[in-house]
Amino acid sequence: MTVNDDSFTDWKNREEIAESMIPMIGRLHRERDVTVLLHSRSLVNKSVVSILKTHRFARQIAGTELSVTDTLPFLEALTALDLGPSQIDIGLLAEDHRADDRGLSVAEFTAEAVAGATGVNKIESREPRDVVLYGFGRIGRLVARLLIEKAGSGNGLRLRAIVVRGGGRASEDLVKRASLLRRDSIHGQFQGTITVDEAEGAIIANGNTIKVIYANDPSEVDYTAYGIKDAILIDNTGKWRDREGLSGHLRPGIDKVVLTAPGKGDVPNIVHGVNHDTIKPDEQILSCASCTTNAIVPPLKAMADEYGVLRGHVETVHSFTNDQNLLDNYHKADRRGRSAPLNMVITETGAASAVAKALPDLKAPITGSSIRVPVPDVSIAILSLRLGRETTREEVLDYLRDVSLTSPLKRQIDFTTAPDAVSMDFVGSRHASIVDAGATKVDGDNAILYLWYDNEFGYSCQVIRVVQHVSGVEYPTYPAAAV
Repeated sequence: MTVNDDSFTDWKNREEIAESMIPMIGRLHRERDVTVLLHSRSLVNKSVVSILKTHRFARQIAGTELSVTDTLPFLEALTALDLGPSQIDIGLLAEDHRADDRGLSVAEFTAEAVAGATGVNKIESREPRDVVLYGFGRIGRLVARLLIEKAGSGNGLRLRAIVVRGGGRASEDLVKRASLLRRDSIHGQFQGTITVDEAEGAIIANGNTIKVIYANDPSEVDYTAYGIKDAILIDNTGKWRDREGLSGHLRPGIDKVVLTAPGKGDVPNIVHGVNHDTIKPDEQILSCASCTTNAIVPPLKAMADEYGVLRGHVETVHSFTNDQNLLDNYHKADRRGRSAPLNMVITETGAASAVAKALPDLKAPITGSSIRVPVPDVSIAILSLRLGRETTREEVLDYLRDVSLTSPLKRQIDFTTAPDAVSMDFVGSRHASIVDAGATKVDGDNAILYLWYDNEFGYSCQVIRVVQHVSGVEYPTYPAAAV
């Protein structure tokens, strides 16, 4: 047998193993509200090839490739346990078991590692929490996709309605809204089926009936008339950003308001993974800050925790957005009126000033500026830091790789060693930012981090994490991250 034949046979064997994993992952998800992860990446509803690619990606962050032959025994062990709602990372289980020197079997080690989700310790599945989207633009539609994807799982969120401006024929508008949800030029096809119920004024996506409500102002809507109660409303319009304006959403049927833009005044700006634990149980209005704030704050916190940060500057090279013009035209901002797909446009960013809200203990001055460039999605933040002590590039990269794998920030910070990585490679990333190892610069107490981020999808994932947290349906992850 030739080397090529050996490689092909190995591939077919791994395909067969991945195929056998799919029904186990599906049953755990549907029957026990367990989401199976691999290094923070969900394996639910993934194809054979996607499962194999996710395993192969582990070599970039863990240093060695993870095989399905390594993780299958842990998945099989999970199916034999009396599990409650949780998220379980079989990649970390395999890594931790390899490092454990007690001689425990896979079944024994797995049972110990996830003990908090079994037997008398397990929590019960909670009733789904109603969610309303106010606005249905770029972020609104991606948040909708994520909510539909997670419906019926342990995340317990149910998209009940979207609110859009009135105008035009409702039937035509409904079809267009559904079409925009079904197809996206950047993020591709919706994973599932979408139909329109014109009689009910609703979009039905993967069996979820989503009422489309037409209103030009929050005061026009009584959500209880649609059977909606204690809902979390996600405002994707950015029209209101202070407490007074956002309070207009607190109508019958709405319990909390989450803004997908930086909040003003005393509205808490939340970056999940960093300060979401500071949200008061009775807080009804909060902000998820900006995509750039979410991209820079987690790695900034990680660097401050380990090295100390004396000062910093962030330069964002940001994809253009709908706020800019396709061709030169009037705009209230000085430069954003110039053609977005034809120019690099210097503009402002509030991300640096927003750091103070998310990291109040960080006293270092952080400045920032931004350049909009002619790409439709994925941006990069260049974070230049003066550290509290000298270090080396190798030490920083080893530390950030470990943060991306095992720390409480592993859902926010990803890590890539790909030497030829470019922006389009990160479309669809679910992390708040991705450290580019090859571009990292360290000289004594100066460090420059290059942080990719999908400013649409990665940010939408952060929004969903905040909503899960305030809804009370965010389930624990095992093995527990090191603190």
